[in-house]
Amino acid sequence: MRWLIENVDTVLDLTRTHLYLSLLPLLIGLVIAVPVGSIVRGSRWARRSTLVVASIAFTIPSLALFVTVPLIAGLRILDPLNVVIALTVYSTALLIRAVPEALDSVPPEVVDAATAMGFGRLRRTVAVELPLALPVLTAGVRVVAVTNISLVSVGSVIGIGGLGQLFTQGYQRNFPDQILAGIIAIVVLALFFDAALYLVGRALTPWTRTGRRRRGSRVTTDRAAVGEPT
Repeated sequence: MRWLIENVDTVLDLTRTHLYLSLLPLLIGLVIAVPVGSIVRGSRWARRSTLVVASIAFTIPSLALFVTVPLIAGLRILDPLNVVIALTVYSTALLIRAVPEALDSVPPEVVDAATAMGFGRLRRTVAVELPLALPVLTAGVRVVAVTNISLVSVGSVIGIGGLGQLFTQGYQRNFPDQILAGIIAIVVLALFFDAALYLVGRALTPWTRTGRRRRGSRVTTDRAAVGEPT
């Protein structure tokens, strides 16, 4: 802990690199997964095939993917884009499963009502289904964000920056305090973004809190009506 406090500038600099390498793939994964997931949702065969491909992609060991990407993309082994591309594959694999599941959570009667009002498929998906699917989709995004923050540290094994460098340097110097500082920094970073995404999800879905308050008021009223303590 003392090493972390004394070297806070170094840790902050590595944190900025860590965030770039973990959050950029998340954003790219969302851009890919939302439209693809929305399209394949309507076809059982396409949805099943997409899930199989996504499952296979996610089972590839991260270190193997970090080493393979430069050979496929023609990049230098120490190019940070290797980590970005590899984590984009993982992010897309997770999110492309989360998007159809999130859309499935939208009540069918809402979808039917939008269709009856003349909404086309694209307009209905963008204006009705995706907003209502945000609570479930946000949960998936939180999982991907935390997963990426954890996986970026593996990139330090092949010499790419991030908080994982504290692990490799601490191991090479036989300095446990530096390794502990890396663990603490990554855990704090993951918890911070998990909480931040949770709050963003709550802010974007105020109707979920209204529904809970109404249910709570209804339960209190029912208890009072039968003379039960509230």
